[in-house]
Amino acid sequence: MKFLVTGAGGFIGSHIVRALLKEKHTVRVIDNFSTGYRWRLDEVRDSIELIEGDICNVDTVRRAVEGVDRICHQAAIPSVARSTADLQCAREAGVQRLVYASSSSAYGNTPELPKHEKMTPNPLSPYAVSKLAAEQYCKSFAGLGFVETVCLRYFNVFGPMQDPTSSYAAVIPKFCLDILNGRPLALNGDGSVTRDFTYIENVVQANLLALTKPGVSGTVANIGCGERHDLNQLIQFIGEALGIEPQIEYNPPRPGDVQDSLADITVARTVLGYDPKVSFKEGLRRTAEWYREHGAEVVQKSTRN
Repeated sequence: MKFLVTGAGGFIGSHIVRALLKEKHTVRVIDNFSTGYRWRLDEVRDSIELIEGDICNVDTVRRAVEGVDRICHQAAIPSVARSTADLQCAREAGVQRLVYASSSSAYGNTPELPKHEKMTPNPLSPYAVSKLAAEQYCKSFAGLGFVETVCLRYFNVFGPMQDPTSSYAAVIPKFCLDILNGRPLALNGDGSVTRDFTYIENVVQANLLALTKPGVSGTVANIGCGERHDLNQLIQFIGEALGIEPQIEYNPPRPGDVQDSLADITVARTVLGYDPKVSFKEGLRRTAEWYREHGAEVVQKSTRN
C-alpha cells in the first residue's frame, strides 16, 4: 500500500513515517519545512519519496496525492479554505482514506471531564477553530462518500525528536533540557494545571489503526491515555528519570490557559481498537533519556534546520 504523510518533517509526522516503513509500506512525504525539520528524516531519507513543497499549493498537492492509496495528514493548515482543496485533490486522485490530525483544543476550557466526542466544541483560539472546521470538512466528504476520513484529536503528545527550541515548544522537551543544563524551570501558575500527556508511540499506533482498519470512516476520536497529571508531578517524574533535582520558578498564571484536560478514549478503543501501550511514566523515562543523549545536538540542528 502507498501512503502519503504530510508534515513529515514534524514531530508526529516523522514518527509515523518510520512506523509505516517498518510495516514495509511505500511512503511518500511532503513538507515545506517552514516549521518541520529535515534532520528528522535523515535516517529514512533513502527509503522515502520526498516532495518539498507547500500543501497550500493545489498543483503541489495534486502531484503529491497521485497514485497514493491513503493519506496521513499531519501538516498544519493555515487556511481552512485550502483544506477543502486538499480533500478535493484526494478525491480526484482516487485516494481511499485520509486521516486528519486534529486537536483536543477543540473542546476549549470547559470544566467537564473527561472530554468526550459528543461534547459541544468550544474552541478558544484561531488554531482550534481551524482544526474543528477541517474536521467538519472531513466528515462531510466522508458522509458524501467522496473520501473515507478519520479525525484524531490529539491530547498533549510528547516524546523523542520534539523541538525544545521554538516559542511554541511543548513543556516536556524544554523541561528536560532545562533540568539537564541546571536552569530553573519557569512555570506559569502553581503547577496544578493538569494534562493527559500522551507518548508518541501511542499516537503512532492510533494513526496506523485509523489508516488501515475497515469500516471506520467518519470517526472522530480522542487520542490520549485517559489519565491526567499536573505539572508539579510532571517535573518530579522528569527529575527522577534524569537523577537531577529540578529547581522551579513559579510565575503568575497565564490568562486563557486551559486548567484541566483529560481524554475519554472509549471511541478510540471500541471503534479503532486503540490501546495505549506506553504509560506516562515509561514515556517520560524514554524521553528524558533521549534528551540526555541527543539534547545538545537537537538544539544545534533545530536552530539551523
